[in-house]
Amino acid sequence: MSLYLVEGKDEVLRRRALVPAGQVVEAWADHQVAGAFWLGEESKRLLDATGASLPSALTLPDESVPIFYGPQLCDIESLPREESVRTRALSARAMAVAWITLDRFGERTTYQPASMDDPVFYLRRVGGGASHVWRAFRTRGEAVTYLSEAYGADSEGVGWAKALPVETFDDLVKRYGRRA
Repeated sequence: MSLYLVEGKDEVLRRRALVPAGQVVEAWADHQVAGAFWLGEESKRLLDATGASLPSALTLPDESVPIFYGPQLCDIESLPREESVRTRALSARAMAVAWITLDRFGERTTYQPASMDDPVFYLRRVGGGASHVWRAFRTRGEAVTYLSEAYGADSEGVGWAKALPVETFDDLVKRYGRRA
């Protein structure tokens, strides 16, 4: 499975309108490349079914963008597709993402993102009930610091963050990316 950076806003929007009712295309606008979108495998497949295959400017393996769920995962039926979480994180030039809906005490996290560039965002499965709170990380150090402060220095999350395979988004692209 792959994640795709596709350029051509007008074509993506045109094709999105052609996708059959009941099918969901999740396309996240890249915050730095005007007119470009991040798509997961399923969303790209739906768009490609409406015409010739959309060329991608960049392709990454989906597992190259790690997701940390932690030990208190809940409301599983409303979790978004992983490709949506990963492409949403990539749209903000993040290299990893963590589920932070519950804090270390089991209390629901409340947060009001300030903009689309905010590293904290809400996302749920289309039609799902509960919203989930996510934290995107642009660097390994940012992930270690955040998860240490949120869950404690000896937490499972800090171990996950320290083991991230790349340091930054640019490292992610250099190590795993395939350009067109």
